[in-house]
Amino acid sequence: MNGTTPSSDLQQLQQQLPALINALHDLAEQHQGDALVLLELLRSLENLHREICENLFLDSLPDNRQALYALLRDIENNGGWPYIYRRKLEWILQKLPEEMVEELTREPAISPKDLTFDSDG
Repeated sequence: MNGTTPSSDLQQLQQQLPALINALHDLAEQHQGDALVLLELLRSLENLHREICENLFLDSLPDNRQALYALLRDIENNGGWPYIYRRKLEWILQKLPEEMVEELTREPAISPKDLTFDSDG
């Protein structure tokens, strides 16, 4: 802890989060239409989620029954466990024009005959 009470930490976070969220939203809107940039942004957010969850959140779990109960009640009352949904490749294919999907599925991008192996090395 940093010497402040949990409720003041939460209040400080609630004041700071809207600006961060707005900045990320603005960044995404600036790159609307650029799938590679937006994909990188999504990957970065997913990595941040994983890092906070695995490295920071787990280390901050309560060490007594009352605090654990309070945490579980908060999870239950305020929307459950945070989750980042991962799209499947099939979802992307459904968004592509039918002709492009047919072309992509007609022949593999790399044919086994295109692969050569150098016996020297």
